[in-house]
Amino acid sequence: MKKIILSVLISLAASLTAFANTDTIAWDKAPNKLNDLGSLQNGAKLFVNYCLNCHAAAYMRFNRLTDIGLTEQQIKDNLLFTTDKVGETMKIAMDPKQGKDWFGGNPPDLTVIARSRSGHGGTGADYLFTYLRSYYKDPTKATGWNNLVFPNVGMPHVLWELQGERQPIYETIESHGHETHVFKGWKQISPGKLSLTEYDEAVGDLVNYMQWMSEPAQSTRVKIGVWVMIFLLIFMFIAWRLNAAFWKDIR
Repeated sequence: MKKIILSVLISLAASLTAFANTDTIAWDKAPNKLNDLGSLQNGAKLFVNYCLNCHAAAYMRFNRLTDIGLTEQQIKDNLLFTTDKVGETMKIAMDPKQGKDWFGGNPPDLTVIARSRSGHGGTGADYLFTYLRSYYKDPTKATGWNNLVFPNVGMPHVLWELQGERQPIYETIESHGHETHVFKGWKQISPGKLSLTEYDEAVGDLVNYMQWMSEPAQSTRVKIGVWVMIFLLIFMFIAWRLNAAFWKDIR
């Protein structure tokens, strides 16, 4: 029994040491501006231009974008690159086999990615917001890029022209004979089309859209939920008063 406990403790210590030496970083908080139509519209534009080339959103229809203030004519003129029908879903023309050959795996569907990526670090939106801002140049990788949130990622940095090229800065800390590399910040190698603040805002808009896309009716759901709770509270009060009236004479 002692040997089993000792083995478990050794394995746990090794796991913690390995985790401490990884390049992963804490997730930043996403903006969560799901009621900001301007943000959602800009996010939809970025999604169609930069994500829909390789990733599909097969459970989302283009005409659903009218819910965020776009007209069908605006959708036709600015966002329909993969089809000519507003009622079509956001599919792509790339063959899954090509995706596997190019990226080492078929790019996942992004319809509900903002809900499926939640974890110990935060929500799925927090993950995406941090992930899209954590790319750095890595000539050892086939794509030339790597990511602190998703080490050895197969996806290239599709937004690099907007962000520019960066490198992470680490501080080496020695403790009990072990070296730990602690992420301290970023060093800008070459500028992008956007400033740091503008890029963060653009990524925030993109994540806002992806979060909305994962459940377009979530705002309506919240509103209905509030009214349901108000109704239940009123009905509870009425039921309480009726119960008191019915049992008053019996007591």
